[in-house]
Amino acid sequence: MARINDNYLKLQAGYLFPEISRRISEFTQANPEANVIRLGIGDVTRPLVPAVLKAFHEGVDEMAAVETFHGYGPEQGYDWLAQTIVDKAYKPLGVDLKPSEVFISDGSKCDTGNILDIFDLGNKVAIGDPVYPVYNDTNVMVGRSGEMDDQGYYEGLVYMPCTEENGFNPEFPKEKVDLIYLCFPNNPTGTVATKEQLQGWVDYALANDAIILFDAAYEAYITEAGVPHSIYEIEGSKQCAMEFRSFSKTAGFTGVRCGLTVVPEELMGTTATGEKYSINKLWNRRQCTKFNGVSYPVQKAAAAVYSDEGWAQTKEIIDFYMENARIIREGLTTAGFQCFGGINAPYIWLKTPAGMTSWDFFDKLLNECFVVGTPGSGFGPSGEGYFRLSAFGERDNIVKAVQRIKEKWGK
Repeated sequence: MARINDNYLKLQAGYLFPEISRRISEFTQANPEANVIRLGIGDVTRPLVPAVLKAFHEGVDEMAAVETFHGYGPEQGYDWLAQTIVDKAYKPLGVDLKPSEVFISDGSKCDTGNILDIFDLGNKVAIGDPVYPVYNDTNVMVGRSGEMDDQGYYEGLVYMPCTEENGFNPEFPKEKVDLIYLCFPNNPTGTVATKEQLQGWVDYALANDAIILFDAAYEAYITEAGVPHSIYEIEGSKQCAMEFRSFSKTAGFTGVRCGLTVVPEELMGTTATGEKYSINKLWNRRQCTKFNGVSYPVQKAAAAVYSDEGWAQTKEIIDFYMENARIIREGLTTAGFQCFGGINAPYIWLKTPAGMTSWDFFDKLLNECFVVGTPGSGFGPSGEGYFRLSAFGERDNIVKAVQRIKEKWGK
């Protein structure tokens, strides 16, 4: 009989979001009349903007004629999309990249997990706590960890608590690490890092021969001036960092699938014998072997996001979600909740009332307010006592949800 990968058995019984779905399903079956408002999973609700949809249709139409049909495309993505990203997403930040450093993919969730293919299991990994669960779980899946302890930490992984006391910005690991996951604007806390803070991380990585895996999936939601949108705005970062971005939340591509990973040519790792080797070449080799690339129509649609018309329309959607975030943040603050985030990210991170556990608060919110959020403990032990609400919803539902919570918890 075939032997399974026992590392999967180390994982908690259910991935966070399927567990949320299970509880919602049980509740709605028992209470079919309840109008449940879902502000838990960070899935967008607004449709693709007209400029993007037009390009998407054009790409599909091209597939219908012999003269314009596209078969296999380059696994790294089409040069014209990579160049568009270089010109429109990075140059305005003062960042110079080559198209060969931009790899188009089907989403940053996939890339942040798949990147582990090119790194030895002997590398020590540092992860924030609380954190996007994919970072933690994919490292467990590949066999980098031991068992989970009573607190919820896996042996062999280094956790960096992100607490109210440190502004939800992790402190440098106390032991030597090789790979460091950073996510800003942060999921789940919604907080950001200053240029000075990111410079500290880059300096730390350079001094310790570590590589930063920088998740910038929510950079388009930054509203405050002076907050970095990319790790490459920081001096020295091309020698120690790769960056993941996504069209999912920026342009509503959660059901379309498109993302990108930037791997500078200067970024190096070492072989078993201590020789330097290009991370860019390794990632390229991995993608060419295990990935067939993103479909042509999707890449046409992605390029349209950065057209003048497309970006103006996309920005309107982002502003819509951020107005939702303001409504949630201000409404719950007036109700007596202590809230974080919601200014440079579409997530509000709030303290649960009266010392309630995050899952107890989830159940109470669902059963008494018919509102769904995400328990903080699902993002890591340091998330206990906190709760995440998403601003990805329709305005009427956002207003109703806030009103329901205020009626129940308002002071």
